[in-house]
Amino acid sequence: MEIRVQDLMASSGVTFGTSGARGLAKAMTDFVCYVYTTGFLKYVMSIAEYQRNNIEVAIAGDFRSSTDRIMEAIRRALEDNGYRSILCGKIPSPAIAFYGIAKKIPAIMVTGSHIPDDRNGIKFNKIEGEILKNDEAEIRKQIVVVDDSLFDRSGNFVNSLTGQSHVTEAAKEMYIKRYLSFFPSGCLEGLKIGVYQHSAVGRDLLVKIVSKLGADTIPLNRSDAFIPVDTEAVRQEDIQLAKTWASEDNYDSIISTDGDSDRPLVADEKGNWLRGDIAGILCAKYLGANSVVAPISCNTALEKCGYFSDIRRTRIGSPYVISGMIEATEEGNKTVVGYEANGGFLTQSDITKDGRILKALPTRDAVIVLLSILTMSNKEGKTISDLVTSLPQRYTASDKLRNFPAEKSDAILNFFTTDRFIEDKERIESVFSDLCGKLNSIDRTDGIRMTFANQEIIHLRPSGNAPEFRCYNEAESIARALELNTECMAKLSQISADDRINDLENNLAKL
Repeated sequence: MEIRVQDLMASSGVTFGTSGARGLAKAMTDFVCYVYTTGFLKYVMSIAEYQRNNIEVAIAGDFRSSTDRIMEAIRRALEDNGYRSILCGKIPSPAIAFYGIAKKIPAIMVTGSHIPDDRNGIKFNKIEGEILKNDEAEIRKQIVVVDDSLFDRSGNFVNSLTGQSHVTEAAKEMYIKRYLSFFPSGCLEGLKIGVYQHSAVGRDLLVKIVSKLGADTIPLNRSDAFIPVDTEAVRQEDIQLAKTWASEDNYDSIISTDGDSDRPLVADEKGNWLRGDIAGILCAKYLGANSVVAPISCNTALEKCGYFSDIRRTRIGSPYVISGMIEATEEGNKTVVGYEANGGFLTQSDITKDGRILKALPTRDAVIVLLSILTMSNKEGKTISDLVTSLPQRYTASDKLRNFPAEKSDAILNFFTTDRFIEDKERIESVFSDLCGKLNSIDRTDGIRMTFANQEIIHLRPSGNAPEFRCYNEAESIARALELNTECMAKLSQISADDRINDLENNLAKL
């Protein structure tokens, strides 16, 4: 049978977001994963000079309960289509991407990142790195020929793939070497670091790297069950865990990552988790970047700090950041990096520091952020809280409405988005003037970002890869940012309480 990838995305509900294809695990049947993988490879072959019988494809995954089955479906698709699969086991998303770039082969990661265990996803990487938005559009167009006798009526394989396949340690070891060869030997000596392991796929790898660089490293709260740690909207239980650990023991920092270990979490000596966009500024400073690309949602301390000669703002999502980094490089910038509000850090350029070279990795990474901040703290003899307070005092807070249908998100944005600025201003002030006063400017780069005369910011947008609606706030104190975020979320919760989409405009107008 023939099937277009776009048509299967529409019927299955498993579609592209900001980080690859994602959906409910039960919707990601063997058939769906098989077709998407075949479509990806068909596209990759169309843009590269490969001979099919010489092509290898690397595969890895996270610790979700559905990951093994999906990895097997991908492996089956590769081998049925004449490709050789290299199984790299359970390793971080940036590790498999780095391996693919080094070997000049495609790489596929099975992960849902930070979203709950009942969902999963597939991240596709070309030989240059992760797919961008134009690549997604071309993959959607692919028409795949599938032998439908391979699958039962529920979309699962009739027969399992026979035989065991060797799992290589090469990708993991290459990733570890990347950091041990760049950061100075013993650069973390004298530091006591707690590593919150939970169910992060890079949990043991992180302990190994930090320990090899000299830190006294203590693993914390390892979990066999998958925990959806979101570095951009940290759970209250994780906030409390870090504070409790810090109060009970003398840690210089507590570090962690999300599920696929491409987004970092780093806490100061008091157990306060740093916002990802603040961690990104510190990391870029340590690496000596001159050009920094960040999404519109990131803290404006980036501009106010004065560390960087070239700053570019994009839509939210690593594909947009990567496109921005490519443009910055093409325009002659020499040390180009990017980061996101979730803390994921990307390097478009090879970084040279003290005679050591860090090869470019243009996909989200967590380890580079953690090591850069810890090393800078130790080298300068400053606590992590000291490093944070050295930046312009702009504070951000964010939260999200979960299980929020796209139709509701669209209705909210449509209420605030018209062709006439004056209508936008009147509507925005009708809802938010009691919180922030007069509106100063509107930015529609991604969702709607509203800056008020008092320099406070409210930014509303739907998630690009989950049924969620996010609210970001920025103010001149952490207390005010948190207060503003709480009040904005209360307003949004009132709106979402009514399931009737047609009533959303009336509900907004009443707030």
